[in-house]
Amino acid sequence: MEKVIINSYEEFEKLVGQQIGVSDYVELSQERINLFADATLDHQWIHVDTERAKVDSPYHSTIAHGYLTLSMLPYLWNQIIQVNNLKMMINYGMDKMKFGQAVLSGQSIRLVTTLHSLTNLRGVAKAEIKFAIEIKDQPKKALEGIAVFLYFNFITKLFSFDSISLYNSFIISINGKLLKKQILSPEMIEIRLKS
Repeated sequence: MEKVIINSYEEFEKLVGQQIGVSDYVELSQERINLFADATLDHQWIHVDTERAKVDSPYHSTIAHGYLTLSMLPYLWNQIIQVNNLKMMINYGMDKMKFGQAVLSGQSIRLVTTLHSLTNLRGVAKAEIKFAIEIKDQPKKALEGIAVFLYFNFITKLFSFDSISLYNSFIISINGKLLKKQILSPEMIEIRLKS
């Protein structure tokens, strides 16, 4: 699926309630699982002991850490969308996140996303992304929930003015900060403000 390109808050806002996109599949190999175990110091045998897992695990295989599956979300999200004209994006939190099915070593996962809501927090765009991580050729999802991202220095405002009584000095301010003193003309004036 082609990546969605977002250049303004207004463009992003139009996607509320809609599916944004679906990522490519990525394999959770045993090597990736082992590296995650080393990084997090979680070497439980169900993740790293392939021989024991064949005998003792109900899956007859090692499985990916649930948090490894979750940690793939930013990488897969970046396959779906590109947000321009911002300073940075940070992960803010998770809501209603739950695991549905274990991901076996060697299985592949992908991300499916919908823009649940978008809020202007004084110049910071708070995006709530309803997501599901699917396992290839499996009916149950690995996990689902709502991821919350904050996009900084991204908000764009559009001010439009009619032609009557607009030849006045007008002081534009946001949150008490003086931005510009403008003599308005009858034409539409577009002022892009970045917090």
